[in-house]
Amino acid sequence: MPTNILLDAIRTPRGLKWGVPAMLLAIPYFLIAAILVQVINDGGPTWLNVLVLLSIWNGLKMLWIGPLSLMLFARLQANRLKNARPRNQQMTHHMLGEGAEYRDLETAR
Repeated sequence: MPTNILLDAIRTPRGLKWGVPAMLLAIPYFLIAAILVQVINDGGPTWLNVLVLLSIWNGLKMLWIGPLSLMLFARLQANRLKNARPRNQQMTHHMLGEGAEYRDLETAR
């Protein structure tokens, strides 16, 4: 399915920025579903119900990728900040606090 390929691309670290704009793709899917329901109600073939369900399902997938990509982006940024400094090092200030150096906690003991 093309939507699954798109969702896989959005879930990558480089693709997370496209999650919210991808929500706009839900509009055509729901529009297609509404048109197909109208065709069915006007006497069209009942097998179009399968296409209605498929278009609604794809529209819902596009809707939830926006908030999900924002959560994944926040988690990615938190992990980047957490890993910016090694765990066994701490920031120590000199006497006047003008400069700072990293000191290894294991060798300071």
